[in-house]
Amino acid sequence: MCAIAGMLALPVQPEITQRMLHSMARRGPDGSGVYQADGCTLLHTRLAIIDPAGGDQPMSLDWAGERYILVYNGELYNTEEIRQQLKAQGHIFAGHSDTEVVLRAYVQWKEECLDRLNGIFAFAVWHCRERKLFLARDRMGVKPLFYKCHSYGFLFASEIKTILRYPTVSPELDREGAAQILLLGPGRCPGSGVFRGIEELEPGQCAVYQQGRLAKKRYWYLKDGEHTDSFEETAQKVRYLVEDSIRRQMVSDVPIGTFLSGGLDSSLITAVCAREMGTRGQMLKTFSLDYENNDRYFTPSKFQPNSDPYYIRAMCQREATDHRWCILTPQELLEAMEAATFARDLPGMADVDFSLLAFCAQIRECVTVALSGECADEIVGGYPWYRDPQIRSREGFPWAQN
Repeated sequence: MCAIAGMLALPVQPEITQRMLHSMARRGPDGSGVYQADGCTLLHTRLAIIDPAGGDQPMSLDWAGERYILVYNGELYNTEEIRQQLKAQGHIFAGHSDTEVVLRAYVQWKEECLDRLNGIFAFAVWHCRERKLFLARDRMGVKPLFYKCHSYGFLFASEIKTILRYPTVSPELDREGAAQILLLGPGRCPGSGVFRGIEELEPGQCAVYQQGRLAKKRYWYLKDGEHTDSFEETAQKVRYLVEDSIRRQMVSDVPIGTFLSGGLDSSLITAVCAREMGTRGQMLKTFSLDYENNDRYFTPSKFQPNSDPYYIRAMCQREATDHRWCILTPQELLEAMEAATFARDLPGMADVDFSLLAFCAQIRECVTVALSGECADEIVGGYPWYRDPQIRSREGFPWAQN
């Protein structure tokens, strides 16, 4: 991941810039950049995944009498398809990063470029001559993008903590923000940054800030429809979509691996990745998390009737992966608690958050990118309560019944 931030028509001293960049360093440890001119300041910190030498930001491009400056946090999964379309329009590329593809796609098609982007992203483009800022966020909202409107300017960032580094912004909770933390946490109301005055560009939205006014627009909606495919057709389409999405996310110029819990989703991802790596003559690195003395103290429950190691070992043997166990001690988990809350900016899913943060800190020594299975249980009914008639018959959300 990377981090982006920007300020328009706001006083910006060097110490403010450095304070904000420092708050972004955890997301982008491999480099940082600043653009500052004509009342616009754009900041970027980078985690280099593709084209480490040629993807530095902020990235600029002169095109048709206008200069465009981009800051981008994301990953584009159809980079090569769009690159070929742009070459046909006369674009000449200096490198092979997806950052340059996003910038050139924007200058070519403006807002309509969003219909062509297959990926996860949050980005901002400054039009130097028009003095206009364009903002966009991916369809599912995987990449974060927060903002605060001032009476005389505009501030945006990947994380709330970066916005709070600006001297005139205070971490104040109003009634609604406090209610979200106490009643909805770790969720939030759509578009809310919880703290007073901080908002979030919603998934599938884009916006333009110009002359003191922010105009937002939804460019994508999730649509439902009647399912008419047969079981065989459904299985074929799901198989294609899942395998295609996994392979597209394996594009990287740095080492990759997978999380492996023994569950359906991580096992499926590991199988696809291991076989793809095998065609390249490489062995996939897989990583599993366990806790000190878990074999002694594990207690079966309705949610988890058995422990994961049996299934993890079966997968490692079947796919011949280079597997590593990360065993966390109570002390390591305790030390990660505050850091995990700081990383989220708000109270989160306590044990999940600090376990995951400590786990990632260990595997970061081996790989830069790790694919993980998330939300399969939600999508295809994997949790026990989806199949419990007693829970299903109660009023309210099934996951809130206990």
